[in-house]
Amino acid sequence: MEGFSGVPEMDRYFDQHQIFTRFLKTGREFLRLNDLFLESIERGGSYTFDLSGPFIEQCRWDPELLESFRELSESNRVEFTGSCSYHSLSALYPDLSWFKEEVMSYREMLRELLGVNPETFVDTELLYTERVGSLLVDMGFRRLIAEGSRNILDGCDPVRVFENHLPILLRHINLSEDLELRFSETSWEGYPLIPEKFADWIASMEGDVLTLYLNYTSLCFHQRSKSTIADFIRAFPEALKSRGIEMITPSEAVSRFSPVKLPTLGTEQTIRYGMNNAVGNHAQQLYLRELVRVGEELAEIKSKPNYQKLKQVFGYLQQSEILFSMNAGNAREGSEKAVNYYSILSDLRRAILEEGA
Repeated sequence: MEGFSGVPEMDRYFDQHQIFTRFLKTGREFLRLNDLFLESIERGGSYTFDLSGPFIEQCRWDPELLESFRELSESNRVEFTGSCSYHSLSALYPDLSWFKEEVMSYREMLRELLGVNPETFVDTELLYTERVGSLLVDMGFRRLIAEGSRNILDGCDPVRVFENHLPILLRHINLSEDLELRFSETSWEGYPLIPEKFADWIASMEGDVLTLYLNYTSLCFHQRSKSTIADFIRAFPEALKSRGIEMITPSEAVSRFSPVKLPTLGTEQTIRYGMNNAVGNHAQQLYLRELVRVGEELAEIKSKPNYQKLKQVFGYLQQSEILFSMNAGNAREGSEKAVNYYSILSDLRRAILEEGA
């Protein structure tokens, strides 16, 4: 649509009906998975949940799902991590003020809805950049989980607690993706992946702690494909235990094992599937710069009546998925998405400038 005017509502840019309909479907799947994790916990499992801010906000639509996360928290074998409230890449902005505000807002949301105060931090899509480390320490975080990419590990294996400003656990990419991506692939050489086989792979490794991190929606996909993922989750803790391996939380890992210095943590940055996937092309870099500019202009109208409404819309336009969509396998599709989002951001900027005037 052309010729927008006035203060934009969320419905102008986002299909709220479609989002709500999709959530109602996946929410039921998440509810079943949460029950499954409770069964796994009774058998010795421990888990950590990194829930995006937009998803937690959507959970207000489904009190039963929200209560299931509270039950997990009350099991004392589950931790919830801190993150950015809009699932943004604000840690890459020149000024970290918005990043800090997002982290504080997310923490308050967890306190309100789940009654937890996170001390472990996971940035959006396991983003790691050294410059936020001291800030996180000042904000009360005691540990960090990030992507275990090659440039960060520099030849090491992600089987230790590492340290820079604070203790860091790095995701083991291959084993995580065995569960996340390959579990249901009948053509995969590791198929079928049963708990005993996976536990044997882990037992053959030398180290202190192994971090598995996977997307929750991938488990829903495996459920839909009629795989044995439910049986795997139930039996996995006992398969590990029989091999002398314990499932623990990030706080337990950091308290048990002495951290190892990793020099590259002070010089490199990384994100899930690589920085090139997030900000590797001109369209992504330009959109990121535009976000920074619009954010600066938004900060100048804090006293204006429509500031909070404009701020909310701006927040959702920062979601990492928007940047990732501009790097589609089909270059034309990625370009079309970029043009669409530039138009949206331009309209929001028009509204911010009019509000300031």
